[in-house]
Amino acid sequence: MTEIREFGRNVVNQEAAALQALAGLLDEHFDRAVELLRRCSGHVVITGVGKPWLIGQKISATLASTGTPSFALHPSEAVHGDLGRLRAHDVVVALSNSGESEEVTRLLPLVKRIGCPLVGVTSKPESSLARHSDVLLRMPSAPEACPIGMAPSVSTTAMLALGDALALAVMKARSFSREDYAQFHPGGALGRSLMKIHEIMRGLGDTAVVEASAGVKEVLHAITQQKTGAAFVVEGGLLRGVFTDGDLRRHVEDDNLLSHPVRDVMTSPCLSITGSRLAPEAVRLMQDKRIGELPVVDEAGRLLGHVALKDLVAMNFL
Repeated sequence: MTEIREFGRNVVNQEAAALQALAGLLDEHFDRAVELLRRCSGHVVITGVGKPWLIGQKISATLASTGTPSFALHPSEAVHGDLGRLRAHDVVVALSNSGESEEVTRLLPLVKRIGCPLVGVTSKPESSLARHSDVLLRMPSAPEACPIGMAPSVSTTAMLALGDALALAVMKARSFSREDYAQFHPGGALGRSLMKIHEIMRGLGDTAVVEASAGVKEVLHAITQQKTGAAFVVEGGLLRGVFTDGDLRRHVEDDNLLSHPVRDVMTSPCLSITGSRLAPEAVRLMQDKRIGELPVVDEAGRLLGHVALKDLVAMNFL
């Protein structure tokens, strides 16, 4: 087992060495490729055959999820009708370690005929792919790590890393923000972590809102009507306080409680959050303070609505 473990370590070390060599190969051609993709008004189309086809699908997915429209086109399917997907305003990125994969080289003149700029990714600068490329991105020429030196391993690791570098450099060149990213990742924990308060809050129509001059009886009616646990108190639209079941318990022995104006018995000031903040901030605040409703205000303190704990539970924030 010691020998097998050592072989495994050598595989990892070979691939790591290839990545170090790849970093040194990024030059002005990489800059040109990034600019070509950034300025693309159509789709960035990734093609390759065999293992590069699988790598290409991942690169295409990374581009699409970071603001660059993209799809993967298999070269065999392309020559049987899927070539119709290409338009002159697309950019094609062709992947081939040898630069001589038959399916890929057969596609190259057809791509040029349509008028698509071509970015070639290969370790062979003298290859057919390199000669046809408008921009050539070189990978290191290194032996594969498998025992017989044939199974793609070092080359596919380098190809994937180069694709990531290209896609993420385009993302940086576009100044693609966290907010932009959230639009493409609405599902799961990632999407939830990037949601804004205004996306999850209830509006004023679904919020118990009362004026500061309202009596407690009116406040309780508003809470009952909205089926919530709190009423938010405003003056001229500005948030002034909150009345909860806790406030009711604290004053329950007052025989005249229902006739008091709510301003006399509300909690003021009260916690609030702006609609532009991230949803997880509301989650943390509500958990820390053990509250079921959190008012949402604008920058001037005007009430916009509220976040309800039960909604957070339903959306799997908790």
